[in-house]
Order: sequence, then structure tokens, then C-alpha cells
Amino acid sequence: MKIFNNSLSKIYFADCLEALKQIEDKSVDLIFADPPYNIGKRFSKFHDCWETEHEYLEWCYQWLELCINKLKDHGSLYVMASTQAMPYIDIWLRERMTILSRIIWHYDSSGLQARKYYGSLYEPILFAVKNPKSYTFNAQDIEVEAKTGSQRKLIDYRKKTPTPYKSTKVLGNTWYFPRVRYRMAEYENHPSQKPEALLERIIKASSNQGDLVLDPFGGTFSTSAVAQRLGRRSISIEFQEEYIQIGLRRLGISDSDINEQQR
Repeated sequence: MKIFNNSLSKIYFADCLEALKQIEDKSVDLIFADPPYNIGKRFSKFHDCWETEHEYLEWCYQWLELCINKLKDHGSLYVMASTQAMPYIDIWLRERMTILSRIIWHYDSSGLQARKYYGSLYEPILFAVKNPKSYTFNAQDIEVEAKTGSQRKLIDYRKKTPTPYKSTKVLGNTWYFPRVRYRMAEYENHPSQKPEALLERIIKASSNQGDLVLDPFGGTFSTSAVAQRLGRRSISIEFQEEYIQIGLRRLGISDSDINEQQR
């Protein structure tokens, strides 16, 4: 195991189950987990394909259990998964945390999705907390345009003093962001890169400056890059060298800045 770090960001070059055990329990404010989906994609030298669905889900339950242990009592967890696996993860997670929202990230696609069934143009996200009475949610930081108030200029006459409808609101649980495509400014060579705008919304809503954000599947390290830009600390875990190099570059960490090595 190798650990690289700067003042805000730390990278574990290791398997997620191994690295998670090294992180202090109840030390993390926010976790964003975007694991392999078990749908056959190639991630550098790794093939995202388990022998059975049962084996895949058992692996998910292992890292989820560790993640829950790492969260502070007021911490939040966002989990992404395939549409096929999410029902199982939802049922498993609701017995251990409080699921506050089931979010749909939807997008368009110019390519063919399916010929004999309805193709998938969304990915589900669970938003769960340890304590539903005490958690971070900065609603004012993620407000979006309220079309009734900002475009139609309606007046609410139900109030004692007629008042224009509010022009912004806290968004609902359907989010549209374009997928990251080749030649986009934020594009990295990775088959499952998530938009920085999506991560920015999550990090702004569920953490504060100086908080610790954990991403157990670093990938293109967008979570840590956005967290660092927003003044949060972060830990990312990745086990493939090709993606570690992306993380070191994006976070401004020298590959000689090794904090610790365990064999």
C-alpha cells in the first residue's frame, strides 16, 4: 500500500477493502461511492465482471459496511449503482442508515441504447445519513431556478401582503447533467467518469469547508479535485496505477510524495 498526500488530499494506492481498514472510524463527514457496476466494462487492467450477482453484492456489502464505520455520527453517504443492483443495495442500506432521498441522474445519448427493450438513460443515487436528526445539508448552496417565480413573475395573493413567488428553490431528486464525453474540458480516459457539476452539488450540500470527504473508488479523482477546489479535505482510494497518475496530476501531488508504504 502506498499513500500520497498534500495539505488537503490523500490518495491510497490500494484495494478499497484493504485501504478502508486503515482509515479511522468515525472520522469522515461525507462519502461518495461510485463502485464498478458489474456490467462488463474494462477499467484499465480490471474487468468489471463478477462470477455471479451474489458475489458482486456480497463484495458491495463489505465495502459499504466499512464505509458506514468511517462516517461520523452526523455523516452522509451517497451511493451510485446500476439500475439492476440498486434495489438490493437500497434494501441492505435502509436497515443500517436512514435513506433520505433516492436521486435520479439522467442524461441524453446520441447512440443506440437498446433494440428490444427500453434503454437506460439514468443512474440511481442513494442519499443516506446516520442520524436523520443531525446531518449537514446546505440547502442555500444548491438552490436552482424556480421557474414559477423567476420566469412567470407570479404574485402570491394568499399572503397578507401580496409577494412575488421566490425565484430559487431547493431542487428535487431528478438531476440532469450531460455525461462526460471525449474532448470536454474535464474529460479523462476512463469509462465511467462522473460530471464535476454533479459532485459539486453533492459536496456543497453535504459538507462544509474543512470537512473530510471520502471516495473509495477514485477513478478519475473528480471527487477529490472538486473537494479540494471547495476547501474540503479528501481521501481517495484507487488500485490501478493508470488512474493513480490521473489523481496525482489533478490534485497537484508529486509521485515522490509518499507518506507511508506498507507491504
